[in-house]
Amino acid sequence: METLEFQAEARQLLQLMVHSIYSNKDIFLRELISNASDALDKLRLATLQDGLEADASDLHIELEADPEARTLTVRDNGIGMTREEVVELIGTIAKSGTAELLTKLKEAKESPELIGQFGVGFYSTFMVAEKVELLTRKAGTEGHGTRWESTGEGTFTIDDAPDAPVGTTVTVHLRPKDEEDALYDYTDTPKIREIVKKYSDFISFPIRMGEDTLNSMKALWARPRSEVSDEEYHEFYRHISHDWSEPLEIINMRAEGTFEYEALLFLPSRAPHDLFQRDARRGLQLYVKRVFIMDDSRELIPDYLRFVKGVVDAADLSLNISREILQQDRHIQMIRRRLVKKVLSTVKDLMNNNPEKYATFWREFGRAVKEGLLNDSDNQKAILDIATFASTAGSEPTTLAAYIERMKEGQDEIYYLTGDSRAQVENSPHMEAFQAQGYEVLILTDPVDEIWVEAVPDYDGKKFQSVARGSVDLPKDKEEPEPEGDFAPLLTYLKEQLTEQVKDVRLSHRLTTSAACLVSDTDDITPALEKMYRAMGQEGPRVKRILELNPNHPLVGGLRTAHEERADDSALPETAELLYGTALLAEGGDLEDPARFAKLLADRLARTV
Repeated sequence: METLEFQAEARQLLQLMVHSIYSNKDIFLRELISNASDALDKLRLATLQDGLEADASDLHIELEADPEARTLTVRDNGIGMTREEVVELIGTIAKSGTAELLTKLKEAKESPELIGQFGVGFYSTFMVAEKVELLTRKAGTEGHGTRWESTGEGTFTIDDAPDAPVGTTVTVHLRPKDEEDALYDYTDTPKIREIVKKYSDFISFPIRMGEDTLNSMKALWARPRSEVSDEEYHEFYRHISHDWSEPLEIINMRAEGTFEYEALLFLPSRAPHDLFQRDARRGLQLYVKRVFIMDDSRELIPDYLRFVKGVVDAADLSLNISREILQQDRHIQMIRRRLVKKVLSTVKDLMNNNPEKYATFWREFGRAVKEGLLNDSDNQKAILDIATFASTAGSEPTTLAAYIERMKEGQDEIYYLTGDSRAQVENSPHMEAFQAQGYEVLILTDPVDEIWVEAVPDYDGKKFQSVARGSVDLPKDKEEPEPEGDFAPLLTYLKEQLTEQVKDVRLSHRLTTSAACLVSDTDDITPALEKMYRAMGQEGPRVKRILELNPNHPLVGGLRTAHEERADDSALPETAELLYGTALLAEGGDLEDPARFAKLLADRLARTV
């Protein structure tokens, strides 16, 4: 028997493990099973490619718990190790990281995902162990095996083991149970089953305990679609999503070549109740070679697709990948880009080939998807391609492409109006001229619509234009009567009277029946957007708007005459105030002083009775 010291950095790592800085100690079993699975993979590959003469007919992992002795054993009949490999792989972390990894471990006390590479993952046993024994023998070699043992105090012993079978056996002598320190009884069969089901259910080799196999080995994402039933997919979806309804669509992906991965994604058929809550769980499950690494990996899917459920299994990532590393890893970024394109193209296929499914998808998730127009410039066009909007053209939503096909000759802009509801938008004074002349207007009622229309310049070269913003130059109706008289003095008077409320007063080309309306200047934010910013605590100067008058309305004509004949009439300022207030109410705005407006209106009505 020989006693050796761990490499200095390995001793530091052992101390971190022994002192249990990790809240989730269950992962030690994940690491041991992962190492065993790797050993089985290596043996199978060696028999196929290298001609190794070894029995690969029943490759498996075996777990054995002894409550009386307080031991948990993980045994595999895989490739095994020589004495030199044991010293190199277990006695040092030179193969797995060293100083940089140690720094990350110390800084990330709640990130057990950092430990995982072979060697480092093995050290995780010392989170739960008083002593660890390892017995191994390399397949295809003659002679004896090797026995390794350590308490994690800085040294280990190594000795020959003449009777060791091919493969590796790790026996963990468990520390006393301490649930306050998240140290559970790892000889408890239900606890072992729970860990295997959570982390190793899709390991492609059987994990046995007694006469039972604990893992399903059903890595559905690795099987051809034709070999998996819909019910199997639905059961798996329910398992990962906790949604008991069936998924709307199933998406399989496989990438081969320089970087290999498989993915199985699901589009739900209904939105979760927490879709728009900041603290909601979201993201995909990440596996590496069938080993579960982390839940809710937001790095794999953008936030606007947060409703997508599923699994990504990468072949070439290390098991010690952390969330911080994921954010920078170019392979993860590549996977993310491809997943996004696949999801968006799948939705487009539904739009073209299964309108009913598409309608369900957009009804449930369209509001979230439109968030991508703000933060995913690379896929802005693809998102607009699959978006549909309510429109004045009919009761059914329309695509932007269909809107453009219906545009009038000479129309260069996509007209829209935002509001709280379809009824409010359709009854807005801003719509009058557009409806009168048959111009189609998109009806945008989602809160996000107020924001994305500011960020998206155009679609297929056609700019978005709010019908409540800027000036409108629609072709005039030939039968529309020209206004009589000069309105300039009235406009100047009203601008002076309403100087605290408006920035300008002008005649309107968008009104046909209403007396007045309020519009935003071309470069100003809308009132709804201003209101949203205030709700988020971003106070700023209030933006004045433009009051537009319909010169053909009797009220406006009468006001012009009254101003010409009796400019000093004390009732005129009140009339100006009432005109402004009614324009504000007509678009669903809030009066600054509702009581004063009500009094002015009541007094004026009383004089007419």
